[in-house]
Amino acid sequence: MPSNSKPHVVWLDVVRLVAMFTVVCCHCTDPFNFYPGTAPDIEDIKFWGAAYGAALRPCVPLFVMITGALLLPVKGDVSVFYKKRIPRVFWPFLVWSVFYALFPWLLGVLGFSQDTLLMFFPYSDEAARSLSLGVSAEYVSQIPLNFSPIGVHMWYIYLLIGLYLYLPVFSAWVEKASRRAQRWFLVAWAVTLFVPYYQEFVTGYLWGTCSWNAFGMLYYFAGFNGYLLLGHYLRHTDWSLGKTLAAGVPAFVIGYAVTFFGFRHMTSLPGVTPEQYELFLTYCSPNVVLMTIPLFMLCKKVSVRSELVRKALANLTLCGFGVYMVHYALTGPAVAFARADGVPTSLQIPVASVLAFGFSWLAVLALRRVMGGRARYVVG
Repeated sequence: MPSNSKPHVVWLDVVRLVAMFTVVCCHCTDPFNFYPGTAPDIEDIKFWGAAYGAALRPCVPLFVMITGALLLPVKGDVSVFYKKRIPRVFWPFLVWSVFYALFPWLLGVLGFSQDTLLMFFPYSDEAARSLSLGVSAEYVSQIPLNFSPIGVHMWYIYLLIGLYLYLPVFSAWVEKASRRAQRWFLVAWAVTLFVPYYQEFVTGYLWGTCSWNAFGMLYYFAGFNGYLLLGHYLRHTDWSLGKTLAAGVPAFVIGYAVTFFGFRHMTSLPGVTPEQYELFLTYCSPNVVLMTIPLFMLCKKVSVRSELVRKALANLTLCGFGVYMVHYALTGPAVAFARADGVPTSLQIPVASVLAFGFSWLAVLALRRVMGGRARYVVG
């Protein structure tokens, strides 16, 4: 995501590569988990969608941890921080939100059917499938409030802008807090990770929440701010490779098992709600944290000696925000191509991911070359 002016940290570029590629892979699972219609091999399709999807959940937490690792504590004047960070995110977000909102209507204008829309976005709602200007215009009007059913990946940008607004406030505490105090914050945050499961399987109210109060006892320790602090904390934590593997491999396996089997269980239930469907995929959950920490710590151990690889990683840092904006329009067609080309079901997601990731990167490079400095308004 957007880079910064602090000293360049190569291993964080490696984390960014892992985060960016896994988020593309994650969206390549959508045509599997939201397969439109039926197929003779539908069970294989659903299985591989869940198998890959469960392993890819650290993608967004890694992005947030990179932000925390790079920007905490915030240095300098707060107004300068806001002027530098938010416009770089806001304008590409606005441009691409409008593009995705208008996409169904543009398909209709070009003479394509709703089947083409389903190839791009297999979970499109009934309104989007009308391919009408009125529906697209409504999506555009809702941008200040929320993302459209077509530009679902824009949810993260609302979160990112919120994190940028919050960072200077949180930073004042982080800068003064001891490592011990930071650990206690992370312990409280860890407890909140279990709340979604408690609310689903026990009761909806906890620690003072009720019909007139949604802000429970540990509310202010919950959410993605925990990943911000975790990224900052682990950047300054050194483990040997042996310790990383000894603790990380079992943690990842446990986290993956809970995510995969929990997701398969919930999707097998009749009349599963969207909230139940997403329950075990929730980013702020203990199982996803167990997978995220080992990946982050392993990336710290990667030594990049090749100057060519270093330049490629640095370029991805420059282009990464644009890749995030572009890739969502390419994952569906990439999966369709892999299927049409006879790629085995078990390999379609990684093959499609490489295609979507590669073409997204090339598209951003092309936009930067053609538009020059003005490209920052489109691709960050």
